[in-house]
Amino acid sequence: MAKINRTHNNNSLRLNNVNEKVSLVGWASKIRNLGGLIFIDLRDRYGITQIVAKPNNPCYNVMEQVRNEYVLSIDGVVLERESKNKNIPTGDIEVEVTKCTILSEAEQTPLIIADKTDALEDVRMKYRYLDLRRPIMQHNLMVRHEITKAARNYLDSQDFIEIETPIFGKSTPEGARDYVVPSRVHPGKFYALPQSPQIYKQLLMISGMEKYYQIARCFRDEDLRADRQMEFTQIDLEMSFVDEEDVFLVMEGMMKKIFKDVMNIDIKTPLPRLKFDDSMERYGNDKPDTRFGLELQTVNDIALDMDFSVFKDVINNNGVVKCINVKKGGEKYSRKDIDNFAEQIKKFGAKGLAWFKYDGINVSGGISKFITPNVLNKFINRLNLEKDDLVLFVADKKNVANASLSYLRNFFGKDLNLIDENKFNLLWIVDWPSFEWDEEEGRYVAAHHPFTMPKDEWKDKLLTDPAHCYSKCYDIVLNGFELGSGSIRIHEQKVQKDMFKAIGLTEEQAQEKFGFFLEAFKYGTPPHGGIAIGLDRLAMLLTHSTSIRDVIAFPKSASAVCPMSEAPTPIDEYQLKELKIKFETVEK
Repeated sequence: MAKINRTHNNNSLRLNNVNEKVSLVGWASKIRNLGGLIFIDLRDRYGITQIVAKPNNPCYNVMEQVRNEYVLSIDGVVLERESKNKNIPTGDIEVEVTKCTILSEAEQTPLIIADKTDALEDVRMKYRYLDLRRPIMQHNLMVRHEITKAARNYLDSQDFIEIETPIFGKSTPEGARDYVVPSRVHPGKFYALPQSPQIYKQLLMISGMEKYYQIARCFRDEDLRADRQMEFTQIDLEMSFVDEEDVFLVMEGMMKKIFKDVMNIDIKTPLPRLKFDDSMERYGNDKPDTRFGLELQTVNDIALDMDFSVFKDVINNNGVVKCINVKKGGEKYSRKDIDNFAEQIKKFGAKGLAWFKYDGINVSGGISKFITPNVLNKFINRLNLEKDDLVLFVADKKNVANASLSYLRNFFGKDLNLIDENKFNLLWIVDWPSFEWDEEEGRYVAAHHPFTMPKDEWKDKLLTDPAHCYSKCYDIVLNGFELGSGSIRIHEQKVQKDMFKAIGLTEEQAQEKFGFFLEAFKYGTPPHGGIAIGLDRLAMLLTHSTSIRDVIAFPKSASAVCPMSEAPTPIDEYQLKELKIKFETVEK
């Protein structure tokens, strides 16, 4: 085949190119045969150029054979269009073809190759190589590339060194199930794929590298959802001789660089900071969407003034009564709607949803008969009650009330169109608890990970008062999504030993799981800390995608399957024999 010429891409020609001879390549994305004229939109990853041939054109017969998604190479002359298309950058011109070569033919595709397609997600994923031809999908991947480029440029400017860490490592408890790989050389033993580079990046600090970063691949065997994949990518960094403020400064600088380079948006720094406890109190979760109000309110004191035994019983059993004031919700939502809300929050453990409506003078519905004029005045002042407001209550354990009302708050934010989708609200969630109580295991577990440094005033109380211990841990949140998480790490041997004891690990267990890591601590460990942000999740938010799968080239489905390659699949018997693995059938 002769050498393929390409003088321009399909987004570059303008009126100043008129009368120029050009060579273009691409896919035929739209064909219009008007009898006397054939128009084809030629598409590459840069854009679209309209090409045209008239019946007296020697290429006309070849152009008549072209079907959608044929791959073409053309030569031609740039002309000014008579009928211009203002919807595309090249809409003022077209190229009259002087030579057309069909490089590859195509069958009818199982999905429409356009920004808007009628294909279901499973079809899109089965034919992912076709789905990725859609301009919107190519745009998403290019935005992702721009994010990583901006991050690399910024971290390079701050004297960070990019270092790769192992993919095959030791299985260690990090909060999710490991993906494990059997060893052929060492039968019965397994490598674990990294849930994060956590231990290795800390070892790099002990090695004296001081500033490390990595575009790191991570693997976690956990249930998938719209913003989570089993394999994902982090922008991962670690620094020595730092405390929280140093990490905040670097991360905020990187986010400014990313938003400016990728979105041409200037974000204001320093970012707002919200304590973990305050976030839970006001928003019911640790990743609040602060683009709208509807904050949660604890109203135990007012509830005790009501002659309503349900509220009083909950409070007397160390529970809380929390509520949300849905502005104008009284006229929008019916009793049937409210019953549906109550059904929805059962998945968070809520036993019911109390409510009343306010018409500006009186209350009605739900628990209104328990609301005296005195109690109503207190609600008016506390909740800023106005005409047609709807107040919803959950009375339960604090975690149940928070989760339930947080869910409803986010629902109303969307349903009432309270969210500016073009707004990006970044903030820090700081001062996290060091531990959380695991009901199943009956013990405290690390709220972040067991290498997180407690606040200075709590270092000596890890074993005596773990329930109230707070750590130097921080999350960066964007529009209701946890974008990244990090902490200052423990660098003192005694504190690390106390941490392991606090979560119920014996010295023997700690040695078995983290022996090589603990050994390194004996030889001089600098104070250090870091953070990792989710590249996939950031790309999803910056492209306004509804699923993380739309910013990953070849993702897995919600059932952890690749519909295109059909992975995971069985392996051959001889491979199992080499690995000394045998499956037994378990009778149900």
